[in-house]
Order: sequence, then structure tokens, then C-alpha cells
Amino acid sequence: MNTKFAASVLSALLYAQGLLGFAGLATVLLRDRAHASEIVTASEMPSGPSLLVVR
Repeated sequence: MNTKFAASVLSALLYAQGLLGFAGLATVLLRDRAHASEIVTASEMPSGPSLLVVR
């Protein structure tokens, strides 16, 4: 009985770790996408001479 309980706890921990990893990856990708859209939005507004810096 203890073996099944330990296996279920380990499975739940691995599942939670996978969810946190996916959430972290989604956060990084969405943050980069939001940053890229800010650059596009800023470049669409003609406000005189400007300099675009690409990292």
C-alpha cells in the first residue's frame, strides 16, 4: 500500500513540475512576443528621425 501511495505522490509531483515548466516557458515566449509587438507598434508611428536598435 505504501508503494502505491509513494508512486501516486511522485506522479503528482512530476505532473506539477511539468505544469510549472510549461507555464514558465509560456511566460518567456509571451514576454518576448509582447516586447516584439512594442517595437512594431513604435515603428508604425512616424515621429521624425529615429533609430531602431536590434539586440
